[in-house]
Amino acid sequence: MEFDRATLLAAFGELGRAAWAEGTTIEIAVYGGSALTLIFDWRAATKDVDGVFEGDREIVRRLAGRIAEAHGWPADWLNDGVKGFLSARDNEVGMKLLSGEFPSADEPGLRVFVPRQEYLFAMKCRAMRLGGVDENRDIEDIRRLADEIGLRSVEDAVALVGSFYPRSQLQPKVQFGLEEIFSGVAEDESKPA
Repeated sequence: MEFDRATLLAAFGELGRAAWAEGTTIEIAVYGGSALTLIFDWRAATKDVDGVFEGDREIVRRLAGRIAEAHGWPADWLNDGVKGFLSARDNEVGMKLLSGEFPSADEPGLRVFVPRQEYLFAMKCRAMRLGGVDENRDIEDIRRLADEIGLRSVEDAVALVGSFYPRSQLQPKVQFGLEEIFSGVAEDESKPA
């Protein structure tokens, strides 16, 4: 199962309507591929929705379970596995932006937030999966985010990641992966148009 933007928005609409019908407004911050799918046209889909919903955990799980059952989706289509990758800066003002209210701003049963692009870049780098750089979705996401942010060097990328996570939380693969990514960026920029 993959969630494209339309499917994500429909799922959030259902979740928002269900929460509104129960007289509540829940807030979820989404990260990873689901945030990229909401923000950028270049990310077509995601396998699940990585979200944090601390204050509304039981309501969200119950309503998301009902939606999963109705659509035949995996029970964990909306999960909080991303919590281990949050930066200590996650709750700073301006770190997350409102992506949408569902089903509408007049009946906000659900508010969805996404991280700033720089934070999303740092998270993607920290969570970088091992494997071939050319066949890895994380690597492509990191390349695209670096371009969106305007990062042009390994040094700038490492400094940005370091502004969100202490060095002790970063595995050597982050440095090596960024070196490979930015060596490709340098090669692309040196080619004549």
